[in-house]
Amino acid sequence: MKRTGMTTSTDPLASRTRRDFLTSSASGLGAAAVAALLESDGLLAAESPRVEPSLPANALAPRQPHFSPRAKSCIFVYAAGGPSQLDLFDPKPELVTRNGQQLPESITKNARFAFIQKTARLLGSRRTFTPHGQCGTELSDLLPHLGRHVDDLALIRTLNTEAFNHHPAQLMLSTGVPRFGRPSFGSWALYGLGSESQELPGYVVLSAGRGASGGSTNWTNGFLPSSYQGVVFRSQGEPVLNLRAPAGITRDLQHASLRAITRLNRRRAERFGDSEIQSRIASYELAFRMQKAAPDVLDLSDESQSTLDAYGMERPEPTDVKSAHGGGAGVYQTFSRNCLLARRLVERGVRFVTLMHASWDQHGKLTEELTYNARMADQPLAALITDLKQRGLFDSTLIVFAGEFGRTPLAQGGDGRDHHPGAFSAWVAGGGVRGGQVIGKTDDFGWAPVDESVHINDLHATLLHLLGLDHLRLTRRFGGLDVRLTNVAGRIVDKMIA
Repeated sequence: MKRTGMTTSTDPLASRTRRDFLTSSASGLGAAAVAALLESDGLLAAESPRVEPSLPANALAPRQPHFSPRAKSCIFVYAAGGPSQLDLFDPKPELVTRNGQQLPESITKNARFAFIQKTARLLGSRRTFTPHGQCGTELSDLLPHLGRHVDDLALIRTLNTEAFNHHPAQLMLSTGVPRFGRPSFGSWALYGLGSESQELPGYVVLSAGRGASGGSTNWTNGFLPSSYQGVVFRSQGEPVLNLRAPAGITRDLQHASLRAITRLNRRRAERFGDSEIQSRIASYELAFRMQKAAPDVLDLSDESQSTLDAYGMERPEPTDVKSAHGGGAGVYQTFSRNCLLARRLVERGVRFVTLMHASWDQHGKLTEELTYNARMADQPLAALITDLKQRGLFDSTLIVFAGEFGRTPLAQGGDGRDHHPGAFSAWVAGGGVRGGQVIGKTDDFGWAPVDESVHINDLHATLLHLLGLDHLRLTRRFGGLDVRLTNVAGRIVDKMIA
């Protein structure tokens, strides 16, 4: 076959050779031929394939829940690294009594650890536990402020997961499976309910301290449209980078440009039906509205001094204890500010807020570093509960405090604990939660549940239920399957619901 020469015609098809045409067309012609043969043999299904229900043009528009919700929004305090439940939430006198002894081999023979050996010895807690409130729930002396709110808390002592290293376990807590590619809990909530705020993202992430091992995979939208991804707000300066218009660009000019871009994107969306184009349109429009709303929500000048003091907004970094991850860099004030911002965000209709703090990964210096973290979190979290109550938002806002796993009753070195996924603690309060109770019981060493085991998927199912969503019905077709947050498991923990 003789190759033709190149042409100077402006027609793009005129510059194509016969070989180009045959090469680019071969696959399509072959597929058409195979499809015709399959159809003639009756092997091609006559019915049309399943079509995912179309999302509204505005992906963040509020949507009806599956049933009447107890909560409208959620603040998820993510204690990345794995807080020591044995030193904060789950007192074990027998562990103290048998400090320095070894566990029987029958208990540890099938255990998997990140760092320690199965011959490691027991480490009793050095903390003092005291009953609080009418319910009498015991909490560590590191949590005096939360102790005053214990009647509002449902304290889960038997939470468990499969992953024993940080990133897989964080994915499990965030997305329901220890693998990449799945949407986060906040993204699922936004997908199911939309957002009541049209001037702020429906899902906001606030961070203090060191970044978590899982990074942005903890607030990813996965295979859901990108409108449902968590948006990180910075604690200082512009809340979102590149949000402000460039110098010399007026708001009217920016609005006119946005209208033109939106028209072009809508034409392309009508042609291809790609949900990501709709997400792009929504993102541009939201960013335009956020230019005023986002700085306003971060401006705390309208807050009273008593409110600022309650959250500990001017707390200095402690000098007697420190954290190996992020101490000395204004972490206390940043976390206090984030707790106050979380209230301001849900007050303005934001559906889901993640407060990320790392690291609670005390392999050593447990006494010093856990003291640093607990002091950091205790006062502002207690203030958040009080503030939500005073503003009539507590009954409509879920507050969750959890890490990806807990810590072993076995010592790592002289003053540390390794990762422990078999039994750890978390607490939930607010929207529809029955407070003043302990859910589940662990054995004398805090090794494993002996009553009311609660898996991560069970926690997700229950939280979705409180938001008015059936975890079995909240699905998205992906890879030929109807995928959900709770994977193939999950049960509602009825005791948690008021």
